[in-house]
Amino acid sequence: MARQPDQHGGTAILEEPGDDFYRPPAGDSEALRSFRDSRADADSETGEPFLRARRRVPIRRGILPAWARTRWGRPAFAACVLAVLGGVVAVVWQTTDFLHHDPRFTIASASSIQIVGNSQLTRADLLSVFGHDIGHNIFYVPLEQRQTQLEQIPWVERATVMRILPNQIRVAVAERTPIAFAEVNGQIELVDAAGVLLQMSPQEMAARRYSFPVVTGIHPSDPSAVRAARMQLYRRFLHDLDAGGQSISAQFSEINLSDLDDLKATVASNETGVLLYFGHEDFLARWQNYQAHIAQWRAQYPNLASVDLRYSDEVVLKLANPPAPAAARPAGGKSRPARAAKKQKARQTGRPISSRARRRMR
Repeated sequence: MARQPDQHGGTAILEEPGDDFYRPPAGDSEALRSFRDSRADADSETGEPFLRARRRVPIRRGILPAWARTRWGRPAFAACVLAVLGGVVAVVWQTTDFLHHDPRFTIASASSIQIVGNSQLTRADLLSVFGHDIGHNIFYVPLEQRQTQLEQIPWVERATVMRILPNQIRVAVAERTPIAFAEVNGQIELVDAAGVLLQMSPQEMAARRYSFPVVTGIHPSDPSAVRAARMQLYRRFLHDLDAGGQSISAQFSEINLSDLDDLKATVASNETGVLLYFGHEDFLARWQNYQAHIAQWRAQYPNLASVDLRYSDEVVLKLANPPAPAAARPAGGKSRPARAAKKQKARQTGRPISSRARRRMR
C-alpha cells in the first residue's frame, strides 16, 4: 500500500497491485528469476530496499560445560582440576627424585669420563677438573662451569662437555697450535697465534721437533689483545716471505715484535747476525732489496751490525764497534805513561766508527 494526499489535505490509502505478493511455484527457475528481477527493478524505482529476514547467530556460553555452571557443578569441577594438577606435580616430583637418587645415574669412576681431542695434554691434566664429580650424580655436574674451567687451561682453546645417559660424561677439547718460540724472562716458551704462552719442557720440545723463530716482545702482563696483534704481525711477516714457497723465514733466528710499527728480525750473515728493520709492510720487497746489496755492503763494511730497510730510496747501515787493539808496550816491558793509556782507553770506548752511514740506493 501507499499513502497519497487527497484534495482536502488528507491522506488516502491506495492499494498496490497484487503482483508484490506473487510467489512463483517451487521448481520454476525462470519464473523465480523474473520475479527477482522485477523486485530489483521495483526497489530501484521506489528507493526502498527489499528487506530479508536476519539469520540468528548463536551466542557462546563459555568454555565450561553446562554442568560446571550449576550450583553443585562448580565445586565438582574445581576438585577435578586440583586432582589433575596434583597428579602432574606428583609425577614430576617422582621423576626428579628418580633421576637424582637412582644409583644408575652415578659417575662411578674416572673411566666414566670420555676425553677426545687431546694430544699435548694428558688425560690426567683434563680429569683434574672433574675430581669432585666422581661418585656423584650425573645431573649434579655443572656443565658450563666445567667447560669454563677447561678453557682456563692454557693449552685448551675450546672445550665441550655433555652428559651421556645414564652415567657418562663426554669431553671434547680443541688444543692450541704453537707457531713460535717466545723468550720470556730468560726462558723459552711456546706461543700460539692468539699470543697465548704455552709451557713445555725442553725435552718435550726436542721430542716433538719444533722448529720456529724466537720472538721477543710477548709478555704475560700485556693484555691479550696486544699479544694477539703482535702475533698477527708475525704471521703476516712469515706469510709474505714464504708466499713463493722458498721458506725465507727459516733464515731468521729472532724476530722482535715489541713495536707494532717496526718489526725487526735477525738474519745470519757470515757467522754474525745482522739486524734488519722491516717496518710493518712490504716485507718481501725489502728483503729482496737486502739480498741484492748485502754482498756489496759486506765488502765495504765488514763489521755491519744492522740495516734499516724502511725507507723507499735509501737504507741506513749501522756498524758494530771495531775490536779493541791490544795495549802497546815499549821495549823493556814497561807500559806507556798513564796519561797515554787513559787517552787510548777513551778512544776505544768511544762511539763506533760511522755509527749511521747512509748509502743512497741507485
